[in-house]
Amino acid sequence: MRKSDKTNEYKMLNRPEEIALLHEKASGSAYRQTYHIQPVSGLLNDPNGFVYYKDMWHLFYQWCPWGAVHGMKHWYHVCSRDLVTWENKGLFIRPDTYFDNMGVFSGTAFVKDDDLYLYYTGIHGDEKVQMLPSTCFVRLGEDGRAIKHSAPLYGPEPEYTENQRDPQILYDENTKKYYMVVSAQTTDMKGCCLIYESEKQNSGWHLKGRLNVPGFEAFGNMWECPSIVHISGQDVLMFSVQGVHMEGHGNGTSHNGYIIGSMDYDTLTFTHDGTFHVLDFGFDFYAAQCAANLQNSSKAILSAWMGMPGAAYPTDKEEWSGCLTLPRELTIRHRRLIQRPIPEMLSIRGNRINPGLGILPAAAELMIATYPQDFNMRICCRHDGTGGLLIDYNEHTQVITIDRSEMAQRFNQEMGEVRTRVLENGLTSLRIFIDNSSIEIFINDGDAVFTSRIFPEADEHSYTLNECRSLHIYEMHTAVKDDFVL
Repeated sequence: MRKSDKTNEYKMLNRPEEIALLHEKASGSAYRQTYHIQPVSGLLNDPNGFVYYKDMWHLFYQWCPWGAVHGMKHWYHVCSRDLVTWENKGLFIRPDTYFDNMGVFSGTAFVKDDDLYLYYTGIHGDEKVQMLPSTCFVRLGEDGRAIKHSAPLYGPEPEYTENQRDPQILYDENTKKYYMVVSAQTTDMKGCCLIYESEKQNSGWHLKGRLNVPGFEAFGNMWECPSIVHISGQDVLMFSVQGVHMEGHGNGTSHNGYIIGSMDYDTLTFTHDGTFHVLDFGFDFYAAQCAANLQNSSKAILSAWMGMPGAAYPTDKEEWSGCLTLPRELTIRHRRLIQRPIPEMLSIRGNRINPGLGILPAAAELMIATYPQDFNMRICCRHDGTGGLLIDYNEHTQVITIDRSEMAQRFNQEMGEVRTRVLENGLTSLRIFIDNSSIEIFINDGDAVFTSRIFPEADEHSYTLNECRSLHIYEMHTAVKDDFVL
């Protein structure tokens, strides 16, 4: 990804015609997705404000309209009734006030008294181009537009670096107070979270203190997009850590993961079993967010950016980049999160494809049951069986390996092209979702997931498979309207 030009890309979007040609160029790409949320132009990264409100799922993404660059961030709005078919609603939050004149960064949603509020980090740049963060909010108006509050709720804490962002708002029934969980960084470059407290939702906020997570005081240099989610009587602390090397993840140092435990808002202590679990073992998964306002506490619904900080992708040259993962149901099993595709994905499953042809549609779902033995499969390979993305499982070591180094289009090689994970219970099944430029591999009914961007060329639409108990291949219907709505 090329660096942003502050003159050309640090500006606010005002009129559709400013990006009409960029949209036209992007929409003609061979790598536009069929059933994944993607930008109308430019760069999509973090999902924001994911919420169920008035019989509709609302989701916003952090967006730079001007190209595949991390320039001036806006929020774009999409919505759905079933989490599968998504409709573009248009630009939602603009960086148009003094406290967000350098960008509208990530945040979350909260429903109160039948109104929807969106909380975000506004970035202000002064005459020295310093980046000063504040926590701000807007309300969703009846006309679908953002009604922005005239001032931030609070500004940056001077005892920390300027890296303070990504607020999650929540309400605790025990203390009867509202809390904000905010990503921060100490002056000695350690990642942490700050907790703000208030008795009112939109006023009276003050810093209560730093979140205490015993044993993780020096874990990475930044915890981005933090959140605390309650599932089946347990609290889950999620965040994207930077500056950490992990086994099986190549040279990458950014990882989206979680810790299961119990949150005490009086002492600001998260008590846990000592384990940081990776959410997704693939190459491209970051900034996960769970939907707010769910009534079912036995599960959560997650979406994430199918991308990574500092990464570059083949569509950068087409002036667009990024998409979101499929929404996933999260449940807890044996002190681990289990991730499954939402059941509604069956609604866009199309014709069944004859496996004997050895050909994959550009948008497909694969259902595979395996034997207790070695497993080897190549996806998006050439007709002669060479190249492609390799899925290899060794029954003796119980290690599954995902390797994309033999695809024609290679990218982000410096971060590593191989990912591995030990499957303690062996390999029994795979459910694989392929879109024009992505693959999501769900192992053993959600025990592990590998999410990655891939960019097959015209001759890379075959597959090979050594042996399996059963294989079903389905075409997938279009579920995301690629309309130019601003």
